[in-house]
Amino acid sequence: MDIKEIQNLIRFVARSGATEVNLETEEFKINIKTSADQAAMPEQAVVQHVAQVIPAAPVAAAPAAVPSAPAAEAPAASADTPASAPSADDDKYITVKSPMIGTLYRRPTPEKDTFVSVGDEIKPGDVLCIIEAMKLFNEIESEVTGKVVKVLVDDQTPVEFDQPLFLVDPS
Repeated sequence: MDIKEIQNLIRFVARSGATEVNLETEEFKINIKTSADQAAMPEQAVVQHVAQVIPAAPVAAAPAAVPSAPAAEAPAASADTPASAPSADDDKYITVKSPMIGTLYRRPTPEKDTFVSVGDEIKPGDVLCIIEAMKLFNEIESEVTGKVVKVLVDDQTPVEFDQPLFLVDPS
């Protein structure tokens, strides 16, 4: 189990409301404990990782969960390409954020057009993109009505939980 899978597990446990989860395999043992207060704040979960001594494949200790920040990207060259993080001018827009960790796809297949582009009108239920997580393709649907003003991520790129994906003008 790598660090990304451990972080994903921590977030899942924190969101589920469970107060304790134990996971044990031949290679490692993970114990995740949260309190009722921490269930509301997934970044605060306490992780205990006990590595068992295995001569052939030692397991590194896992760090505690830390809030992840979206990677800074280069400024956009055109209106439909991803831009850097939202600026102060973008405060009037609604930010659509990633509900999970995974790989974002802006189009249903490589041969087809993107689900949404800058300038497109969207309404609740419209598919904005797909995020692949653990071999499952999850359609990310709009929860707001408005017009897409910025696309903040490239097609086929990894995204983190709560990372801004789109800016939508609700007016």
